[in-house]
Amino acid sequence: MKKYIIYWIFLLPILSFGQIKTLEENAGQQPLIPTPKLTLLKDVDIIFNTRMAFDNYFVNGDHTNSAFSMNQLRLEVKGKIHDKVFFRFRNRYTKIADNGTVDNINRAVDMAYLVFDVTPQAKFSFGKMIGDWGGYELLTNPIEILSYNTINNTADNFLVGAAFSFALEDHKNIFNFQLLNSRTKTFQEQYATNLPPGIEISEMPLAAVGNWKGHLFDNKLETTYSYSFFNDAKNAKGNYVSLGNKFKAGKLTLFYDFQYSNEGLDRKSVVTNIIKSKYVYAAEDVSYMENWVRAEYQIRPRLNLLLTVMNSNASWNGNPDPNKENNLLKSYGIIPTVEYLPFKDFNLKFYAGYIAKKNNYSSYAQNTFGAVDGTTGQVSFGIIAPLLVL
Repeated sequence: MKKYIIYWIFLLPILSFGQIKTLEENAGQQPLIPTPKLTLLKDVDIIFNTRMAFDNYFVNGDHTNSAFSMNQLRLEVKGKIHDKVFFRFRNRYTKIADNGTVDNINRAVDMAYLVFDVTPQAKFSFGKMIGDWGGYELLTNPIEILSYNTINNTADNFLVGAAFSFALEDHKNIFNFQLLNSRTKTFQEQYATNLPPGIEISEMPLAAVGNWKGHLFDNKLETTYSYSFFNDAKNAKGNYVSLGNKFKAGKLTLFYDFQYSNEGLDRKSVVTNIIKSKYVYAAEDVSYMENWVRAEYQIRPRLNLLLTVMNSNASWNGNPDPNKENNLLKSYGIIPTVEYLPFKDFNLKFYAGYIAKKNNYSSYAQNTFGAVDGTTGQVSFGIIAPLLVL
C-alpha cells in the first residue's frame, strides 16, 4: 500500500503539469473562423434556390418526352459586411456558363453587386444587378416562375452598371435610377451577320432606367412602374415601359404586369426568327406588348392554389411590304398550379403544375413566311425550396 502511495506522490505533479500545459495550448489556439468574422456571419445568408421536378412534355397534344430535371439551382449569398455596405451574389448552375464579353463576367452570374448606404433614405449600388424594368414577373424569385412570358424570357435582365435609389421619409415611395450596359454580348455577337445595312454601332451602348415603387391604400396595393431607354445603335434606339401591380386582400394576392417594348433593332429576335425565310437581316422597328396576371390563394394554411395567365403580341412595324400586316404573332399561356407545404417552420413546397402555351400566327405571317400555329404543354411534379443553409 505504501508503494502505491509513493507512486501517486510522484505522478500527481506530472499529470497536473500536463493538464495545465494542455489548457494553455487550447487557450492560445485560434478558432478556424476568428471571432470578429463570426459576428459578420450573423448578417449573411447563404441560400440554395432550388426547383426540381419530374417533367412531361407535349407538342400539339402529343407526348414527346418525360424526364427528371433540375429546373433551377441558384446559389445566393447576401448580407451586410459593414454597417453601411451590403452585398449580393447569385450564380445560376442551370445555365450555360458562356462569357459576357461586354461586361467581362460570366452570364451564369445573375447578380454580383455592392450597395452603399449614403443616408438612411439614399443608396448607391454598383456591379451586376437585375434591370429594374418594373413588373412582378421578373422580380419574383425564379424558382417560383414555372415559365416566363416572351419579353422576360428573351431579354438580357442582368446587366453591369450603377444605380441610385431614394426613398421618401415614409419609405412608401422609392425612386430608383439605373445606368446599365444595354446588353451582355458585343454588337457583333448580338446580331452577327444579320445586321441591316446603314445601322451604326453606338459609342455608348447603355440603358437608362427610371423606376417608381409605391405602397398605396394601407399597403394593399403595391406598384413597380418603369421607363427604360436603350441606346443600342446610333440610328436604332429602344423604349421599354413596364407597369407592375400587386394587390393583396386576405388570403388572395393578385399580380398584373403590362409591358410594352418598342425596338429600333429586334433585341428579342422573335420577329426576326419569323421573317428569316425571306429576310436575311434582323428586323427593324419592332414592338412587343404583353399582359401577365398571377393569382395566389391560400385555401388552407399549408395548401395554395395558383393561376398564371399571359399573352404576348409581336409586331413588325418596319415591314417594307406595302401589303403588310404589322402584327405577326399572338401567343397565350396558362399555368394552373397546386402547392403543398408539409412543414410549418420550413419553406419547402411540393407542387403540381401544368404549363400550356399556344402560338397564333397572323394569316400574313403564315402565307408570307410559312409560319405554323402550334401548342406546347408541360406537366410537372416537383419541389420548390429556397434552402437557407446559413
